[in-house]
Amino acid sequence: MTGLKMKQREAILGYAYISPWLIGFVALTLGPLIASLYFGFTQYNLLDSPKFIGFQNYAHLFQDHDFWQSLYVTFYYAIFSVPLDLLVALVLAMMLNQKVRFMRWFRTIYYLPAVLPPVAVAILWNWILNPQYGILNRFLAFLHLPQPQWLVTPQWTVPSFIVMSIWGVGTWMITFLAGLQDVPMSLYEAAVIDGASTWKKFWHVTLPMISPVLFFNLVMGIIGAFSYFTQAFVMGSGYGGQGAGISNSGLFYALNIYIQGFSNLNMGYACALAWVLFFIVLVLTLLVFKSSSLWVYYGGEKE
Repeated sequence: MTGLKMKQREAILGYAYISPWLIGFVALTLGPLIASLYFGFTQYNLLDSPKFIGFQNYAHLFQDHDFWQSLYVTFYYAIFSVPLDLLVALVLAMMLNQKVRFMRWFRTIYYLPAVLPPVAVAILWNWILNPQYGILNRFLAFLHLPQPQWLVTPQWTVPSFIVMSIWGVGTWMITFLAGLQDVPMSLYEAAVIDGASTWKKFWHVTLPMISPVLFFNLVMGIIGAFSYFTQAFVMGSGYGGQGAGISNSGLFYALNIYIQGFSNLNMGYACALAWVLFFIVLVLTLLVFKSSSLWVYYGGEKE
């Protein structure tokens, strides 16, 4: 009996210690999540009481041009930025995995952009991408290359954000670097004895051994691409109302949710948009998890 009471006391004490987190989770995460699910079936303008309207918000999605535009912009950005950023991060990690002087300084320099505030980064890149006096077009002009109208013409809006995303691959680079340093040297030595070339060592040794890191970065990259907001809002505000850019060419999905909820005061519709986004990301993530058994290796073996 004494042992049972002791276990109960320990359980109560444990719950007491984690109670601040539990309260925060219920009040700030679980509560709003459930509320947004309900508001998605209502007409709610943040000022009056929500009015239940059933599936009208979800039915309206298919007739809403902004919904399809935001979906197109977000998929366009994700399809190109995620693979490109992964490739650049991996190349940088392999370069920074060499044993040369001042390597710690190089790693710090390449990682720094990833820890800068997103608003500050957006303002900085607004200057860099300015088609008239931006440093990027000045550099292209010096090389006698075409100077795109970054952020000014609709066809160059999303490519502008893709170019900017490359600058912030520091976090992915660090995780790749950690994975590369965990690859056993004995595998490379065995590959050299077998006469493997540099490319074959990378393809048959390095890539399989860091595939769990690649898998993690891919999943996080997909989630990050579909929740892209801050830079789009800040940079788009200077080139077209409400941060969506010229002709809504920078209307990312998360930005569309913000505009519907807080600019148009249509919170019920914004919640419906948010839940559609949740299911889109869920499906894509599950597809990546499903495919992982074909290309992710743990301990040198497939998952």
